Amino acid sequence: MKYTYFVVLAARNLHEKAGLDRIVVQTHRSILASMSDSLESVQRSAPEPEGVARVKTVLVVDDAESERTAIRTAIESRTKFRVCGEASNGVEAIRRANELKPDLVLMDLAMPHMNGLEAAKVLRNTMPTVPVVLLTLHADSIGPRSSVLGVALILSKDDGLAPLLRCLERLLGRKS
Repeated sequence: MKYTYFVVLAARNLHEKAGLDRIVVQTHRSILASMSDSLESVQRSAPEPEGVARVKTVLVVDDAESERTAIRTAIESRTKFRVCGEASNGVEAIRRANELKPDLVLMDLAMPHMNGLEAAKVLRNTMPTVPVVLLTLHADSIGPRSSVLGVALILSKDDGLAPLLRCLERLLGRKS
């Protein structure tokens, strides 16, 4: 995917230096973008090599970019898991989850457009085997009703990243 990005940048620079017509440049950009999307799709759907353990993936959903960045950094530097994508609201979370097929969705409760609980209910119906973990500042007011709400676990953001990482190890660390 990084290679494709550089090809797109190189093509864009060549077109601009050559003084090509703006419509030609836009056409080439859209062709290169669709090639990039196709390559990404093939990479996602490629069969796993036999005997090689697949890295478990996490979709991180939070309306605060700084929260997503902190969580991504912690997951990728302190666990064996990989963040496959990010979303900033519940609607985007559903779309990205269906597109990326993560092994776990980690989602903030309070977000614009669709909150984490509403999105979790949709994901439970469309992807019933994928655990959803809700993060919130209001975990105490929700209490331990996660199974009733259709999520694997509700964690407090106030507790920091250590409980979150332990939760990922527990939910994803077991043999598949």
